[in-house]
Amino acid sequence: MVLNTLTVGAAVTPTVIATSITHYLNRKPLHQKPTAHLSYHEGLNLVRRFIIHSAYHTVEELQAFTAQWVPVPHWVRVDTIEITQDYLTRAANHISEQLGPEGVELVGGKHWWQWRRQKSPLKAEWIEMRKDHAERKKTGDRGHRVILYIHGGAYYFGSNDEHRYQMQRHARKLKAKLLTPEYRLAPEFPFPCGLHDSLAAYLYLLEHHHPNEILLAGDSAGGGMCMALMLVLRDQGLPLPAGGMLLSPWVDLTHSFPSVAGDGAFDYIPSNGFVHRPSRAWPPPNSDDLESFAEEARKAEQARNHKKPQNPDEPEMPMISVAPPSGSTAPPVIPASLSETTKHYGPNLTINIDGKEIEIKDQIQLYAANHLLTYPLVSPVMAASLGGLPPLLIQTGGGELLCDEQVYLAHKAAHPTKYPPPKHVYASHPGRAAEIEAEMAKYPPTDVQLQVWDDLCHVAHTLSWTRPAKYMYRSVAQFGAWALARSQNRAIDILVDDSVSDISSGGSDTDSTADDSPLDKVQTDANLGYLPSFAPIAAGMAVGKAGDPLPPFADHMIRQRVDRHGDIRPLPPVDELPAMLMPVEQIGIIKEGPVRKWLDTQKKWSKLFGKERENVQATRLKEIREGYVGFSDLNGGLESPPPTALAGRRRLGKEEVGPKKPGRSWGMSMWSGWGMSHDKNTIRREKAAPKTPDIESVVPREAEASASPRETSRAATPSEKGRPGLASSPSRYRSVTDEGQAGTPLSGASTPSGVRSGRSSLAGGGAGGHTRGNSMIYSLPEEEGTGLVVPKSNSSSTRPTSDGIAFPFKLKVGDGEQNAEGRSLNASLLTLPGTPGLEQNAETGASEETGEEKNINGHENGNGKAIEPTSEADATNGEKRTVERPGVERFVTAPEF
Repeated sequence: MVLNTLTVGAAVTPTVIATSITHYLNRKPLHQKPTAHLSYHEGLNLVRRFIIHSAYHTVEELQAFTAQWVPVPHWVRVDTIEITQDYLTRAANHISEQLGPEGVELVGGKHWWQWRRQKSPLKAEWIEMRKDHAERKKTGDRGHRVILYIHGGAYYFGSNDEHRYQMQRHARKLKAKLLTPEYRLAPEFPFPCGLHDSLAAYLYLLEHHHPNEILLAGDSAGGGMCMALMLVLRDQGLPLPAGGMLLSPWVDLTHSFPSVAGDGAFDYIPSNGFVHRPSRAWPPPNSDDLESFAEEARKAEQARNHKKPQNPDEPEMPMISVAPPSGSTAPPVIPASLSETTKHYGPNLTINIDGKEIEIKDQIQLYAANHLLTYPLVSPVMAASLGGLPPLLIQTGGGELLCDEQVYLAHKAAHPTKYPPPKHVYASHPGRAAEIEAEMAKYPPTDVQLQVWDDLCHVAHTLSWTRPAKYMYRSVAQFGAWALARSQNRAIDILVDDSVSDISSGGSDTDSTADDSPLDKVQTDANLGYLPSFAPIAAGMAVGKAGDPLPPFADHMIRQRVDRHGDIRPLPPVDELPAMLMPVEQIGIIKEGPVRKWLDTQKKWSKLFGKERENVQATRLKEIREGYVGFSDLNGGLESPPPTALAGRRRLGKEEVGPKKPGRSWGMSMWSGWGMSHDKNTIRREKAAPKTPDIESVVPREAEASASPRETSRAATPSEKGRPGLASSPSRYRSVTDEGQAGTPLSGASTPSGVRSGRSSLAGGGAGGHTRGNSMIYSLPEEEGTGLVVPKSNSSSTRPTSDGIAFPFKLKVGDGEQNAEGRSLNASLLTLPGTPGLEQNAETGASEETGEEKNINGHENGNGKAIEPTSEADATNGEKRTVERPGVERFVTAPEF
């Protein structure tokens, strides 16, 4: 039976109906759980049932179903672009350098993963709200808020169409442009194919935007890809983005952390791993199959050449067409060892179960072969150091199976010298020990905001219509705005749509905070998913709300525990988190619990589809006899792509073409419609609401007690009312600035230095190119809240502030006259205190009336051009004259001062 809307609907409809009934019949066990919301409960069970149903279908069917076309809502603007070969070539060079000779050998070569199907270029989508796009066009703004989003799907399914309803919400909340690449999917395009495409998309962005305008974001496998991408950028000296937002990132493909051993009661990820009906794409031949293929191919070659059997130790050499490196002419036909076409990497994985040593011969994950599961770019948690990266937001569900690895990832990034990689990862490379220690000391700590959401599932953003997801999206937007404000040294306005949000007013949820009894306000160990060590937390202990301004980083971390209502509490100490109590040498070691469940499922699937698997392997053997097209390396040898790689299974005389153009899926359209229902209702209510816009300035929660109401929220000023979008929106806008939460900028030898001029050089890499998107950031003065302050800046401009509120303009800082402190002054800085009739008071920051007038002949205006005399006579007689200046237009962005 095929996988389509009809079959999927028949499979999930009974689950939705049953959930609706049992939800009301068994309300008491659901109290203080996310499943207390009917919409969340139904969504969780629906996704879980779909994944179970898809396991009875092939990988190709699942990929085709999730890649079907989904209509774009009228309020969203989508442009499809093509990432040209130039970016792909540069990305391939960087990845090859990152892999090094040993890594290239591990992945099987450096050319096969660059191969693409015919007529299948790398495409990407620009996603933006039409309203935001129109506002940018009116002002000529090319966009200073850009998100590079890499969608999830366990690296082997999903598409931009399927994820668009989530990505457009991220773009709407941050008023940003979002670029998402349609990267190649495993198992036919395993590691490092997806990473190659993602890096090419980032290099494309660097040609059009400064790195401090870019945010990286991704969910699940996309979050893991973002982490690997940032490691490549850091190590290759490429500009890093302003920040990274990792939503339930998958960063340990060995499943070695304790949470994976759970039953997944609060999650939709199958605890037994992903399995599928056998097909040409999956599963690949195991070690026994490869040995059988080698023997069969040897016999076939002997028969074809009419030769007698030779000594088994001297195998025959079949003729295989080899694709040469780029720049060569027609592919030659060269002899190659049979071991190259049926290569098996290293020994099989082994594990002791019930006193017996079990050998795992089948490939476990679709993204990478078993010998690559601990490779740092496949499982970033194994990296030598996660320091030296831009600020990170890591959101994880407390009920998801992958929670522990994400918690560990956050702490490892913030304390790179405290959490070294397990020694067994580099056991085969003794010389790497000294390099690892040097790398751990080289990079400074990464600032990380970690949010663990009580009992939520993996990537709860998927259930975007639910109340918990609303707060998660809000937190993502708040962090993204702060990261951009910090890197760009400017205020970033983001949308706060509580007044028009249907979720805020109740929506389809069946309970609310007011309905909870006082006893339900106390969380017990049983309410906390798999984390039994959390102590009970009583009501009134919340220290913030999801989406609030970021508090200061403490020891490079913001550690938060968030409930379904968005209330923030401190995360328990490190010594109470199961993820952090695990011995480092156990990381990356497969465990009995997950392996036992996986093996049980494999046995079940062997009984169901054993005959089909035999037929698939027989087809593979037939193809081997006919011959494959290979890839030659620089030494004239033959590359060895992984068994799943389509690049290594191209048949002679038959070119692999791209998949058919996807048709429209009513099922996917209905799911996306459900997913974007909140956005649709919010936009509708926004249009119908009274036009009374406000702008809210950000004040850290620690300062709210001492701040007056005028300092925490304010009405739009005349200049702001004239800005496109503000006067026509009933929603509030929050102005986010960097309040010095992350402290002073990184400095020293470990900090990348030197921002290269020209975007072409930014994308090109090379020696001396280490630079960070936020490397030119300063920390705000401690006494910024008093008077007028012109902060110091390492860039070409700075934004003055008054009482902690940024002015709506920036001052150019350039070479020229210096003040008493030795700082360069340009015309902008000179004219600020030189207004006719006004003199700056250095102590109070206020202006006092004077009768003096300043001569500005010879100075430059704001555009960098000399100010000319007011008449030709003045220009010719050379007399010094006083020019009367126009009145000052006051830009009031805070209470009158």
